[in-house]
Amino acid sequence: MRTITTINELRDVLRAERREGRTVGFVPTMGFLHEGHISLVNRAKEICDVVVMSIFVNPLQFGPNEDFDRYPRDIPRDSKLAEEAGVSYLFTPGVEEMYPSKMLTNVSVAEVTEPLCGASRPGHFDGVATVVTKLFNIVQPHYAFFGQKDAQQLAVIEQMVYDLSMPVTIVPCPTLREADGLALSSRNVYLSAEEREQALALSRSLRQAQAMVEAGERDVATIRDAVASEISQQPLAVIDYVELLQYPRLGYTARLAEGDRVLLALAVKFGKTRLIDNIIMNV
Repeated sequence: MRTITTINELRDVLRAERREGRTVGFVPTMGFLHEGHISLVNRAKEICDVVVMSIFVNPLQFGPNEDFDRYPRDIPRDSKLAEEAGVSYLFTPGVEEMYPSKMLTNVSVAEVTEPLCGASRPGHFDGVATVVTKLFNIVQPHYAFFGQKDAQQLAVIEQMVYDLSMPVTIVPCPTLREADGLALSSRNVYLSAEEREQALALSRSLRQAQAMVEAGERDVATIRDAVASEISQQPLAVIDYVELLQYPRLGYTARLAEGDRVLLALAVKFGKTRLIDNIIMNV
């Protein structure tokens, strides 16, 4: 594995790879890698000749009161994991390399950014869309790999790529979970033992909702209320949102219909740690 910190060097080596006819797969991350990230690398290795991973904690997607400064970072650890996973090139630019001067350009996607995390984290998805556009322009991948755990982010990226005719294929990859059901996240390290135990209510409530839909429940408010009730039984849980929306356009609906593809998404704080989880269901 070769570690690269500058845009120009990465462009040079990838230009040579493409000239040799090799397909380039891209896994963008904010680091503090876990098995979920590694699963993206494994998928990329299945269909690409060259796998590029970026590690960049993007300040544009953090609000003024969010955890940019305390977001976990450990490049030596991540580098070892990336190399063991089979990453070809690890791109680890600093903020000065990515944003050498004040950014005057902003990439904004409408509608799909408005509910869920877009409502509670204004500007977040503008920051995501802007940095991903910049990374796509730097790497110029044939394929890019994103986890379904960030289902709204995935929908935003897919919409952006479609609308702007970007020459990259987005490959969604399933959410990875701990044995007890907790979705893998870099933020899980913040949880105390008690918070982590109570956070299991998230995946449990999603499973219960799926069972309700499979049993024939079609009223969105009933399903949503059942999920919120399950989570609210945990004393440390503070619900940001529980929503059931059409996917991938994230439109609201009062009743589910046969053939619908829907996203049940939730965000809940345990102490200072905000966790998201979701399930995508075909009705």
